[in-house]
Amino acid sequence: MVQTLRSVKIMAGTKVIVVEKPHILHRIFFSLGVILHPDEWYDVRISFDDPEFTSFFYLSGARKWFEAEGADIFQGNIWAYNASSTDVWVSSTEILH
Repeated sequence: MVQTLRSVKIMAGTKVIVVEKPHILHRIFFSLGVILHPDEWYDVRISFDDPEFTSFFYLSGARKWFEAEGADIFQGNIWAYNASSTDVWVSSTEILH
C-alpha cells in the first residue's frame, strides 16, 4: 500500500490536476479538502477526468471536504477548478493498493 498526501495552491480562476491517475497500483481511497478560514467564501469544483468541467461536484460554503473509498472508486485524474475570486489551498490524500 502507498499513501500520497499533497497540498496545492489554486489561483483564482484556474484549474489543476490535484490527484493524478495511478499507473501501476489501484486507488482504494481518496479525499479532497479546501483549506480556508471558515468565514471565507469560495467556489471550488471537482471534476473526474473532465478538464472542461461539463460535470462536476461543488465544494463551497459549509461543504469543505469530499472523500470516496472502496474497490470500485474512480481511477482517473481528479481536477479542481477555483471559480472564486480568492486563491485557495486544496489538500488531497490518496491510498493505492
